[in-house]
Amino acid sequence: MSTSVLTAQMREYFETGVTKNYDFRLEQLRKLKATVQKYEIEIFEALHKDLHKSKEECWITENGFFLSEIGVAIKKLSHWMKPEKVGTNLLNIPSSSFIMPEPLGVVFIISPWNYPFQLLLTPLIGAIAAGNCVVLKPSELAPATAAIMKTIIEETFDEKYILYVEGDGATVVPELMNSFIFDHVFYTGSTAVGKSVYELAAKNLVPVTLELGGKSPCIVEADADIKTAAKRIAMPKFSNAGQMCVAPDYLLVHHSVKDELVTELKKVIHNFFGDDAQKSDFFGRIINEKQFVRLEKYLSNGKLLAGGKADKSNLYIEPTLIEITDVNDAIMQEEIFGPILPIISFTEMQDAIRIIKLNKNPLAMYVFTSSSEKEKHWLSAIPFGGGCINNASLHLTNHKLPFGGRGASGMGNYHGKFSFDTFSHKKAVMKTPKWLDLAIKYPPYTNKLNLFKKAIN
Repeated sequence: MSTSVLTAQMREYFETGVTKNYDFRLEQLRKLKATVQKYEIEIFEALHKDLHKSKEECWITENGFFLSEIGVAIKKLSHWMKPEKVGTNLLNIPSSSFIMPEPLGVVFIISPWNYPFQLLLTPLIGAIAAGNCVVLKPSELAPATAAIMKTIIEETFDEKYILYVEGDGATVVPELMNSFIFDHVFYTGSTAVGKSVYELAAKNLVPVTLELGGKSPCIVEADADIKTAAKRIAMPKFSNAGQMCVAPDYLLVHHSVKDELVTELKKVIHNFFGDDAQKSDFFGRIINEKQFVRLEKYLSNGKLLAGGKADKSNLYIEPTLIEITDVNDAIMQEEIFGPILPIISFTEMQDAIRIIKLNKNPLAMYVFTSSSEKEKHWLSAIPFGGGCINNASLHLTNHKLPFGGRGASGMGNYHGKFSFDTFSHKKAVMKTPKWLDLAIKYPPYTNKLNLFKKAIN
């Protein structure tokens, strides 16, 4: 059956109203959670095959992350669905007012390859919780994970409710968006492809959420705790072989502590991955040859401080530190998305700010400092999606914080209730009783202007 026929059936199914029911939504979330738990081992195996992820890393960043999010949704769903009472202005007294969340309809979720499980199924939680029908498009570049997700989705849901669509994204996504008008499109991936998705959606005024990337800076001030900073920077930077949208993309370190930080980073990398990270069970691989070739070229930029080994046959690039003196180097022109960490020293804060603004609106920013004044200055000086003080990347694990970018790093946000909100329309309603109906509200308005001014102000 063609996808155009299937999406038409999804629209018909949504129009029955069955997905709006609380019990229905709750049941779907519980079913999805149970099926994911059932296939835990298969998920681990698939992610190891695609990206060489360990079970532990899978749990923290993929299926464990997903299970944490879905647990929150199951617990909070009834509260999220309740209309929110708000105040009413003087003009409309004695009316009451409330905001009523309602599902958008049939939505489209498109995911990337770097966290292929979590970045497809975590948005799905919000879409289901909000009462929508959903078309899912996984990345074809992580085929083992795509296969197990297909099993999970098709075993759990009817295709007229949740439809799983595979194929080359460059072909499948335009075909779907040109043949069917979705009520929302949720895309995670590169800025370049995000622009194409945005253009396709704009033709039919379809709202979008774009979770993109960018060069996320990490600032280490002279007063930072260097040993702690090194651990907290290296952990997310080299997790998944650096293929993480919120990994620290480059370091801006005060010149007075640069050598100390480099020494500590070398120690930490050794402690994490041993004498040879290629033999470590806890260090990943580059997703494919195309990405490997792109990353390998960066190894010739700047001065090599640590690492630099690359094995194309194994899609392995060693955890690498590179000192950069020229911000015009290729490595500073686009998101690295790999286990290579450029290090740039600075003396004055304004010098570091100028470098950051060469790639404005990063998805994330991280600042390591012991000074509350410096913390405040950095937070106000740089526009960014989200970030951490004295930590890196872990803000995305707090479901009480919205996760998303701004400008070139994206639009919209999700996680926790923010996912529910993203896939809901906030319907504004005012209810007015019949027992009071003041004549002042109606024409003729002769000599009523002063009364209107008092009522409306």
